[in-house]
Amino acid sequence: MTQESRVKKSLLNARINLIFYFLTLILSFFSRKIFLSCLGADFVGLTGTLQNLLGFLNLAELGIGISIGYILYKPLYEHDQTKINEIISVMGYLYRWIGLVILGAGIVVSIFLPFIFPDNNTGFRSSLVYFAYYSFLASSLIGYFINYRQNLLSVDQRNYVVTAYYQSATIIKTLIQMASAYYTRNYYLWITIELVFGIIYSMILNWKINSTYPWLKAEIKLGKQLFKKYPEVIKYTKQIFLHKISGFAQFQMTPILIYAFTSLKTVALYGNYVIIFDKINNLTNNLFGSVSASIGNLIAENNKEKTVEIFWELLSLRFVVMAIISFGLLNFTNDFIRMWLGEEYILPNIVLYLLIINQFLSLSRNINDPFLWGAGMFYDIWAPISEAIIYIVVAFIGGHIWGLPGVILGNTISLLIIIGIWKPYFLFKKGFHLPLKLYIFGWSKITIYYIISIVSTYILLKNYIQFIPNNWGELIIYVFAATITFAILFVGFYYIFSSNLRKGIKRTLKRS
Repeated sequence: MTQESRVKKSLLNARINLIFYFLTLILSFFSRKIFLSCLGADFVGLTGTLQNLLGFLNLAELGIGISIGYILYKPLYEHDQTKINEIISVMGYLYRWIGLVILGAGIVVSIFLPFIFPDNNTGFRSSLVYFAYYSFLASSLIGYFINYRQNLLSVDQRNYVVTAYYQSATIIKTLIQMASAYYTRNYYLWITIELVFGIIYSMILNWKINSTYPWLKAEIKLGKQLFKKYPEVIKYTKQIFLHKISGFAQFQMTPILIYAFTSLKTVALYGNYVIIFDKINNLTNNLFGSVSASIGNLIAENNKEKTVEIFWELLSLRFVVMAIISFGLLNFTNDFIRMWLGEEYILPNIVLYLLIINQFLSLSRNINDPFLWGAGMFYDIWAPISEAIIYIVVAFIGGHIWGLPGVILGNTISLLIIIGIWKPYFLFKKGFHLPLKLYIFGWSKITIYYIISIVSTYILLKNYIQFIPNNWGELIIYVFAATITFAILFVGFYYIFSSNLRKGIKRTLKRS
């Protein structure tokens, strides 16, 4: 696969992702407000907590999708359809067993639901809790029994196919759920719509996979026979499994811990902020997410010099986006929440500060991980274990003492140590075989430009355009003026003094 082909596919994925991103952005905020108003914060908190609880069962996936993706890079590069069929068949066989394990574990967990969500605490009958739980469980199992072949689309840089159908189904589903919530306020109907559209999406996606890869013949029986032919699947899966623990511990367990130390309502208030931050994450993933498969294909060509060059270009582009995002979130999140939902939905500033730090560190993960995983470097298994332990210990102690801010602090400390310090060291020393001082020097320069731009922007804001917006029009003007001011200053400084940013922009524009 040529460099031009990789870039073109990445840009196509980015375009499709961005189109649907903006289509769903406004809809998600309108729907959230309707769901909170018509169904209540407790119901929204209940569904969010149930989905995160089920997220722990998905840990049984073990990282097979990522390990299979890594193994597929070479046969895709060589257009070896026979080997691709074999690998996808092995994946189908493994996912069938995983689905059965998750089903069994889900049934066991359901026994304890009355103790986790007692009627007197939640205000909901056990019948509703069980109906929601098993509906979400069924939706999750569809991915293991039916949709597993979509991994091939992602590895082949055709994730725009998944995005187009998934987001289209999501838009229609959300509109129907909004109507049902507004006119009926029926919890069971809302949940049923969620399940039905999961089934519809699965049917359409598999039809599209068959038309895109008419030669793809994945067979569960064949996968069972070929399982021992690909021992690297288990090798990488064992390593990736431990890497996934930290992500599950932090992102799936956080709402559960918040519920344990506070209330379902606080889970819903926290969820409002998470929606904003998740939408920002989706934007960056839409811009850069499709690059991961491209990096894997590049590494498969064994061109170290080109790989390092691309790393610095992507780091520069990502840091620009991360810097602008962090500035915007810091200055406008609370104003947005106030005008979107009301003053009573605003959380303390310390929560916002911690969330922004976590957001920045999480986005930093996406700088190093594509290169580590594209090279099959999953063997630093102590790192995710340490990250999970640090998070749990800090979150439990912090949650007991400070409540919501204490739980979120667990994310901050664990991300800072592992993502901020260890991952760059691991990549440069073991992946690139380059001195770590090169990374520190490059990162330090960017940070200096960032600080200069922040200080300069705040001076301008204080003297010229600072005010408290009282309506959506004023908020939009304020956001646009302040963010553009910061972006011009930061990108200007960075572009003048960084050849990596100039080359990254030039490469992107050349292939667009």
